[in-house]
Amino acid sequence: MNAPGVRPITLPIPYPVGHVHLYLLEGDGLALVDTGVSRRALVGALEALGRSIEEIEAVIVTHHHPDHYALAGFLEAAGAEVWMRAEEIRRGHRFWLEAERWVAEGAAAFRAHGAPEGLIEAMARATLATRARVHPPRRPRPLPEDAPFEVVGMRFRVIPTPGHAEGQAALLREDGVLLVADAALAGISPMIARWAYSNPDPLGDYFATLDRLSRLRPAAVLPGHRQGFDLAARAAELRAHHQARLEAALDALAAGPRTAWEVSRALFPNAQAEERRFALAETLAHLEHLAARGLVRRLAGPPIRYLRST
Repeated sequence: MNAPGVRPITLPIPYPVGHVHLYLLEGDGLALVDTGVSRRALVGALEALGRSIEEIEAVIVTHHHPDHYALAGFLEAAGAEVWMRAEEIRRGHRFWLEAERWVAEGAAAFRAHGAPEGLIEAMARATLATRARVHPPRRPRPLPEDAPFEVVGMRFRVIPTPGHAEGQAALLREDGVLLVADAALAGISPMIARWAYSNPDPLGDYFATLDRLSRLRPAAVLPGHRQGFDLAARAAELRAHHQARLEAALDALAAGPRTAWEVSRALFPNAQAEERRFALAETLAHLEHLAARGLVRRLAGPPIRYLRST
């Protein structure tokens, strides 16, 4: 990795991928890209580098998922300015401020798409348990998207990368270092899911993100998880992955109309209990993209069913 002034900090997280990469920007002061989940782990990692929380002047949150966002309020209280894309402040940040409301709306949406009550109850419990570990900032500031963003003497271009999260941002430094967060990852596909607070077609948004990323030629790619990769090649692989899943969703509808829950069982047959809500949300993203393209029709419920167009 050739990224002067960018120090990776890898922290454990309580999710299947097992870790998250934060990036400490060491320039005319200190800034941090993303936060991790554990306050103790973050403080310990900074102390191991001879640094402290109080030295962090700015935190750039790439998106609102807990492993990237959970400690933003903690860092803000210690003196840092918190920056996010305006779209993420409107959606993802708002989700954590109004978690009970969005859990109720998510439960209603899952119920309408055929999910069993046990899954809905488990989703609500898991989301509210996660909310207890999340510390939203009080005064997040919107990242500029029509001008360079300057922090601790470094200049970045903010690149919108919606799909995995509506307001996700990548940061391209003027020397070609790209902090891509979870817009693309090596060996695993970022989850593209349709939630109650999502845009109507998150997979369509993600295809546009992959097109945008494939046109970049970064000098180094620094992701939110795992190792770096060739960006254009990985963008093509991820597009092919989702095209194959769209075909599988159409195949699952070959015998007639089915609910998103039924299609999710076909697309993700090995998903375990905790994974089933994510499988359903990702299936919904694919079915809604097919509906947006006119390849399937949505039949009013309850429950809502999808039917292949003739």
